[in-house]
Amino acid sequence: QVQVVESGGGLVQAGGSLRLSCAASGDSFSRYTVGWFRQAPGKEREFVAAISWSGSATNYANPVKGRFTISRDNAKNTVYLQMNSLKPEDTAVYYCAAGTKYVTVSNMYNYWGQGTQVTVSS
Repeated sequence: QVQVVESGGGLVQAGGSLRLSCAASGDSFSRYTVGWFRQAPGKEREFVAAISWSGSATNYANPVKGRFTISRDNAKNTVYLQMNSLKPEDTAVYYCAAGTKYVTVSNMYNYWGQGTQVTVSS
């Protein structure tokens, strides 16, 4: 069983940066793939980025490639999402999720946080 809690969201102007954190507790977090997803009002939840359990593999959705970076520190049981060059269309609730498979599909992730709001003003 793993519990994850997101933090670091907020209001930022377009072009600015934020770093989200996903802090985990529970058993063997370092063996889980972690994904970030987001959901904007009126839209479905979408994949943003994922990182393998070792951190050796990462994957990004096309809209965020080159702007977002996912990383992890297994000693701290924490995964980060560095978001640069933010755009108004990045506005959403961002969720962290842990799972046993390195995939982009949300229903393959077992453990979810409550989300953190990111708002980018134009």
